[in-house]
Amino acid sequence: MGFRTVFVLRSVEELSIEETAQSLGIPEATVRSRHFRARQMLRESLAQEVERLGPALFEFGGTHCDRVVAAVLTRLRQTAC
Repeated sequence: MGFRTVFVLRSVEELSIEETAQSLGIPEATVRSRHFRARQMLRESLAQEVERLGPALFEFGGTHCDRVVAAVLTRLRQTAC
């Protein structure tokens, strides 16, 4: 039981520090430090991934986006009538 378990219980399941400590059988101070470290590791991992992908991460979808916009506009016109 490591950082991931503590992160999921605290951040996803929204358990309190006390509830997390009780359910895992670890001290509250350990929950605090593992949760802090898990968030830090997640931030670093995401930053590395964004760095790796670079501009391609937010690249314009070109024709796919054009098709989506056209479909939405068509549907809006149909409901307006």
